[in-house]
Amino acid sequence: MNLKNIRNHPEILLLLMAGAVPLSFATWQALLNNFAIERAAFTGVEIGVLQSLREIPGFLAFAVVFLLFLLREQSIALISLALLGAGTLVTGFFPNVMGLYITTVIMSVGYHYYETIQTSLSLQWLDKDKAPEVLGRIIAVGAFTSIVTFGMIWLAFDLAGLGFTVVYALGGAATVLIALICAVSFPQFPVKIRQHRHMVLRKRYWLYYALTFLSGARRQIFIVFAGFLMVEKFGYSVAAISVLFLINATLNVLFAARIGRLIGIVGERAALVFEYTGLVIVFIAYAFVNNAELAAGLYIVDHFFFALAIAIKTYFQKIADPADFASSAGVAFTINHIAAVILPVVLGILWLNSPATVFLVGAALAGLSLLLSCNIPARPGPANGMILGQPAPVRISAP
Repeated sequence: MNLKNIRNHPEILLLLMAGAVPLSFATWQALLNNFAIERAAFTGVEIGVLQSLREIPGFLAFAVVFLLFLLREQSIALISLALLGAGTLVTGFFPNVMGLYITTVIMSVGYHYYETIQTSLSLQWLDKDKAPEVLGRIIAVGAFTSIVTFGMIWLAFDLAGLGFTVVYALGGAATVLIALICAVSFPQFPVKIRQHRHMVLRKRYWLYYALTFLSGARRQIFIVFAGFLMVEKFGYSVAAISVLFLINATLNVLFAARIGRLIGIVGERAALVFEYTGLVIVFIAYAFVNNAELAAGLYIVDHFFFALAIAIKTYFQKIADPADFASSAGVAFTINHIAAVILPVVLGILWLNSPATVFLVGAALAGLSLLLSCNIPARPGPANGMILGQPAPVRISAP
């Protein structure tokens, strides 16, 4: 494939953008708990507030549909990617509570608006038969970049002796650079179906909304409190946390595309039932673990299940009107972040008295997700979105 052909494949652009995200986000995530505790003197309350602030842009992701009046989705994605890098770049220069709150919000606006548009573009650009595997490749590419990022963080701290400020700046600058390269190297790809430029909430998507809401709640417990557990309870250093992230990323590189292919074979229901059954077990184990090595094993298994969330996206792709993809991606991110905005603060306060209860809440949420995933048909489609509670189908927009 020559350079001209590469430029004409939207899948390549999706993969390049996916590779740029972890350069900033993985850097921010890997350093956060140590930076917050060692430099900004955070407790469970402050980390909970920060994570809630981080999720506010995700809660407001529905507003991305209004940007479609001004910009094309592809342009919004690249601008958001650059904003993610810029927010990460400046984080290390503000080692205090308020500074970390502000830089986190800047980074988060870029991250969440990019992820919203990336979801919409993926559903529009990818064929339904290929979507699970390609979405798996996107995860794998991001994971590979994460491996490079975590390796460089380990080298920077353990061998080169670099500090938080330099490492944050390097990771953020790399993302900005890739966003600029993509902007000048790829053409504007044509839109197959004109997307709705207003909020779309449809009764027949209720199961997708419910699974998305619970997925956001479960993700927050992992992102906020599983990592915090490793540092606060078991004393993991920056290097040790980076090694855990490195293992997780390696597993994604090796298996994400295969998991996507498997979802295409066994179907969304089987994949999600397996995921949520495993998560119930993992969260209960988190609540009572007292061994650092076992906790690390749970952290790796927990992260491995994230790739199966591809099934929620491909389920929606199969049941939805294609003209709803952009608006629904924003609405879904908002729904995903309703719990994400509230839970970190509430559970952060609960954490002060009972960390185990936080993870038992996660087990209950995973159990509810398991029950709902059983309502997905074996062969979902526009007129067959769920087993029980299926509203009357609506007209599907033509290309």
